[in-house]
Amino acid sequence: MTTTVTYPRYLSDDWHDPGRHFDVNSPATQTLVGKAADCGEAEARAAVDIAWRAFESWRAVNAFERSATLRRWHGLIMAHQEELGRLMALEMGKPIREGRAEAAYAAGFVEWYADEAKRVYGTWFPSHHQGKRLLAIKQPVGPAFAITPWNFPAAMLARKAAPALAAGCPMIVKPAKQTPFTAIKLAELWLEAGGPPGTLQVLPTSQPRPLTQVMMSDPRIRKVSFTGSTEVGKLLYAQAADTVKRLSLELGGHAPYLVFDDADLDGAVAQVVACKFRNAGQTCVCTNRVYVQDGLFEPFVERFTQAVEGLAVGDPLDDATDIGPLVDEAGLAKVVEHVDEALSKGASVATGGRATGGLYYAPTVLTNVTNEMAIMHDETFGPVAPVVRFEREEEAIEQANDTPFGLAAYLYTRDLGRAIRVSEALEYGLVGVNDGVPAAPYAPFGGVKESGIGREGGPWGIEEYLEIKYVSIAIG
Repeated sequence: MTTTVTYPRYLSDDWHDPGRHFDVNSPATQTLVGKAADCGEAEARAAVDIAWRAFESWRAVNAFERSATLRRWHGLIMAHQEELGRLMALEMGKPIREGRAEAAYAAGFVEWYADEAKRVYGTWFPSHHQGKRLLAIKQPVGPAFAITPWNFPAAMLARKAAPALAAGCPMIVKPAKQTPFTAIKLAELWLEAGGPPGTLQVLPTSQPRPLTQVMMSDPRIRKVSFTGSTEVGKLLYAQAADTVKRLSLELGGHAPYLVFDDADLDGAVAQVVACKFRNAGQTCVCTNRVYVQDGLFEPFVERFTQAVEGLAVGDPLDDATDIGPLVDEAGLAKVVEHVDEALSKGASVATGGRATGGLYYAPTVLTNVTNEMAIMHDETFGPVAPVVRFEREEEAIEQANDTPFGLAAYLYTRDLGRAIRVSEALEYGLVGVNDGVPAAPYAPFGGVKESGIGREGGPWGIEEYLEIKYVSIAIG
């Protein structure tokens, strides 16, 4: 991997160089990918001023014109799908096949909200006064601030920015420090599509706290959308109270996958592998705990282990690679800590169980896992699958719900009644039945309990950027 990227500027009302930069290194090779603009308080304050001015004009743009701009943006993202996939492979180690798929997924949000821009309907409703007409209309909430994660640098930006822009809200994005270049490229394509200056700003930074504090304290920022850890989400929740900002928080998860005795073995194995090992296990909806019913436990573990051993670990720029590196040293250290602690308490390694050099960790299956191990309670965020035996449906549901998190959960069964019962009983915002990869741009995405508030995607996503105004008209 010799490709380097140079984006020393950030995008505000125009391209600016703050005079400060930080290095972005490849997780695969530990070499320099490029230098990114390092924005701080001054850039943040200027960005809010620009967003506020842009709001006055962008909100007044006809919904069909906003839609047309989004549709052009969608076309450009798809035209640059290969470049975006390569950027993600370089700056965060995502296998390039997954990077291409993510670029298309990101474009899917833009395409959906290009249409939703034209579906922001108001409502006339009856009055008990003959001389009044009553109307509820929807209007953009105002400038928005988004904090996007490193694991889906294209999709999460699009999932937040597309509905905001469709609704008439300018968006300021702070991308993760590991992945600024994907965000900058998407913003560049927005300008190329005819997006007005100041409507989509991207401010990379190596020190997020000062920049974020400016955004959270300024009352002109009316909406905040964050994808990341529960710990940081709680801090933002508290900070938002001072200016009563609208919030969308997609926070941590600890997804269970329940495999019942009646499951199709090959189908269940394929879906659990797809769910667990995407992006080397570094997604908030990856399964963290695999519960398998007694009657299928041994054959499942055998077949699952074989499938995991067949995953190709390697260069994320190689089309043959299934598993790339962990994103950084902290991510690798957490995986090592979880596995070592589980082994010290009696867990067994069916395959993997070791770091293999650099930031790589072998795809791992653990058995003899018990509930007192950290891996059963804390999100590992790596390519490690603990497999646990259960007897009864009620037991599996109880164990699956025994967590403060509630983002995604999965089950595999061919019993329709069980599918419905268990889906309704699981305390999660997203449930996949015989489906390990259920997310879609047109579906609601978000969690319950400490996994967040609000929903992104589908018609629900644009509502997060709209206020309802009641208008009462006396007609005499």
